Amino acid sequence: MLQMQVEKKMKDHLLSWHDTLLKQNILDFVTAVTDESSPQYVPVADRIAVFDNDGTLWCEKPMYIQLDLILRKLAAAAEAEPALRTRQPWQAAWVQDFGWFGAVVTAHYQGDDRALHELMAGILTLSKDRPVEAVEAEAAEFIATARHPSLGLRYRQCIYQPMVELLRYLETHDFTNYIVSGGGRDFMRGFAQELYGIPRERVIGSTVAYRYAEEAGGAILQQPELGVIDDGPGKPIQIWNVIGRRPLVAAGNSNGDLLMLAFAGGQQPALRLLVVHDDADREFAYTAGAEQVLRTAQTFGWTAISMKSAWRTIFPAS
Repeated sequence: MLQMQVEKKMKDHLLSWHDTLLKQNILDFVTAVTDESSPQYVPVADRIAVFDNDGTLWCEKPMYIQLDLILRKLAAAAEAEPALRTRQPWQAAWVQDFGWFGAVVTAHYQGDDRALHELMAGILTLSKDRPVEAVEAEAAEFIATARHPSLGLRYRQCIYQPMVELLRYLETHDFTNYIVSGGGRDFMRGFAQELYGIPRERVIGSTVAYRYAEEAGGAILQQPELGVIDDGPGKPIQIWNVIGRRPLVAAGNSNGDLLMLAFAGGQQPALRLLVVHDDADREFAYTAGAEQVLRTAQTFGWTAISMKSAWRTIFPAS
């Protein structure tokens, strides 16, 4: 009888996940913290779940989706102003040297930010006096129409179906889900509700500076200056600033998520999930930029999710 109940439990939830011990451990954790008779019971107000976006909720290779949009805009700027074609990052965007951008991101997650400063200086020029609503609208249109360069899917289809199911499963157990990402907050607000069912007020991300423009009807305008970098130590700091509680569930995939995962729980139980990209046939296989968090997960027994062995499918059917 007990075995039948376990089998039914595994079939009812997380349908895109293989029926493995890993899946059962996720279900058991949620049961333990939501069952009032359990010694691990956690009140609803403290049931916080935080998810990185790039590489955790959707595809991040061969480049971040937001970066693809940025590259197109940098290339357009170089088209209009030839002098930019000999300067980075416009030069790499102009000649479509995507490897340069990938190397910058990988170096960042390995602790070398020299090229990142050069990249960010170029990116920030795109933010001058942009209304935040225009940034969101542009993001929504881009992910709805642009296609992934190798998968052939529209970007809106590049979300991970198993992780979306996990979001819904946690919601049914009164968890409050947040996105906590190094990506731009204004960019992610353009699609978080539609793609993930996470409302805009629960999107925590990197920001630029802003200006209130009374002369433009009270518009909030982006400025070409960095605000918050929501990565590495910035993630737990922003979680505390915005939410004011440690998460019970934290999910990430890179070294930039390590401290967010470590921050989970505190005096309460925690489920730390690390998405491992090891499926070259259905997505991509890589560890660059995740070396440290992979070692830490192994050392402390965090839950490593092999995309190859844990997930029946990766992307939504349609």
